[in-house]
Amino acid sequence: MSEIEQQVRGWWDRLLAWLRGAQSGDAARKARETLQDVRTSDAGRKAESALRDLRDSDASRKAQEAFRDLRDSEAMGKARDAARDMVRDLREGDAGRKAKEALRDLRDSASGRSKS
Repeated sequence: MSEIEQQVRGWWDRLLAWLRGAQSGDAARKARETLQDVRTSDAGRKAESALRDLRDSDASRKAQEAFRDLRDSEAMGKARDAARDMVRDLREGDAGRKAKEALRDLRDSASGRSKS
């Protein structure tokens, strides 16, 4: 299931849960009827069918395979390693130490100005 589908289903589940929590109200009843109308309408069925077709299409499968190949590729592994090395160098290296000192100096000078 794609991320967008998960988000839509999560939203839908939260909406239905909210409606169930306020079932006694007239507004909740009207909202439920409207949502049911949308779901069963011709446009709703067409949209659902289009999403299903898109999800099951050859282009969708190829895109998923391409993302999987990219995620598992040597280039992505090298990029992850480079990012980890960069973060480690920033934390442990001279540049990181200087940045921390600069931030400390800025914080100290700002608090010194506010005290006077």
